[in-house]
Amino acid sequence: MTLGRKLLWGSLGWVTLGPIGAILGYAYAQITANDPYNPWRSRQTDGSTTFPRTRTGDFIVSLLVLFAKVMKADDQLLRSELDYVKSFLLQQLDHSQVRDYMIIFKEILQQDYALKDVCRQIQRSMDHPSRIELIHVLFGLSQADGNIHPQEVRVIQIISRYLNVNEKDFESVMAMFIVDSRSSYTILEINSSAKDNEVKRAYRKMANKYHPDKVAHLGDDLRKIAEEKFKAVNNAYQTIKKERGIK
Repeated sequence: MTLGRKLLWGSLGWVTLGPIGAILGYAYAQITANDPYNPWRSRQTDGSTTFPRTRTGDFIVSLLVLFAKVMKADDQLLRSELDYVKSFLLQQLDHSQVRDYMIIFKEILQQDYALKDVCRQIQRSMDHPSRIELIHVLFGLSQADGNIHPQEVRVIQIISRYLNVNEKDFESVMAMFIVDSRSSYTILEINSSAKDNEVKRAYRKMANKYHPDKVAHLGDDLRKIAEEKFKAVNNAYQTIKKERGIK
């Protein structure tokens, strides 16, 4: 397949699906270049070929672009990070789809997509709980090698802002991964000077915000990730209760 045809698919994707569609269009052309029977293609009755989106396609491709940005933040591409990406995909998709998505991911890693444009499309198509879920998953990727690099945190923070996730929500998720003496309060989005009744109120608010049902539409495996946040909120509250002797 010529570069011109790949660019054609990319431009069609950009028109129909925005920057994420452009990535998909180019990648589909790459995937199917030498495999006319690839399951990503579906032949119509008129002989034309379409490239259907998978049930979690938008979310997955969005995530792959953000994965790539975080992975390249510290100028290293580590095997542990690639394994995290593949493991994540295997939780969502069957092996053949994972193979294709990893091809897409390799294409994404070689490019430098406009982060703000991609995030703007994600922000328009995903609700707020789902965008918070993205931030949580990105911190999971950053932690995959056992060390969360400051540059990775910086990129995740930029992504968070582009996704219109407020600073307190970002800091709450970050505190679940980077623990210090204030983490429990940060997770609940309050100061350590908060009164006991404010602590209880904050817990109820955050438990509702991070309830797994909020992202049930993203699938069972992503719901499990949401349950981690929900558990972190509960643990933070229990820690503060124990410290203060709250009944």
